Amino acid sequence: MVNIGVLSDTHGYLDDAVMRFFENCDEIWHAGDAGSTDVLDTLAAIKPLRGVYGNIDDWDVRRMVPEFLEFTIEEVPVLMTHIGFYSGRYIPEVVRRFRAFQPKLFVCGHSHILKVKYDHDFKLLQVNPGAAGKSGYQQFRTAVRFQINGDRIEELEVLELPLHP
Repeated sequence: MVNIGVLSDTHGYLDDAVMRFFENCDEIWHAGDAGSTDVLDTLAAIKPLRGVYGNIDDWDVRRMVPEFLEFTIEEVPVLMTHIGFYSGRYIPEVVRRFRAFQPKLFVCGHSHILKVKYDHDFKLLQVNPGAAGKSGYQQFRTAVRFQINGDRIEELEVLELPLHP
């Protein structure tokens, strides 16, 4: 069993409440728009980090993390990118990767909207953790954590914080 913390769209801002939420996680995943290498360095200093870059990330961030990640954790194939959109509206590269890699879990960010939904067409769980940073139009700052236990994704929890601490 592996405990995973997921966040996105920090836009250079990371606070202690998010760090406390991830204390018992084994890994942290950042789904893009970190906003600075400092955010990625801070996360990587406390837990193993997997991340992708987003549309606002500069070349320093893009040198640290790729646009797409495909990996398997326990028995769950995972695809992560920043801009993927949603069922019926996925970008073509995401659909191509779904067909080739066949993930059971798809993690993306970009929308600043927390969304967890099962996609029956591709037989995968999509997780968008919303935005953990203060920049954007979201009403709350959010992050998620869950467990991967064999081939199951379980115990999903949401952190919801006020937009302005």
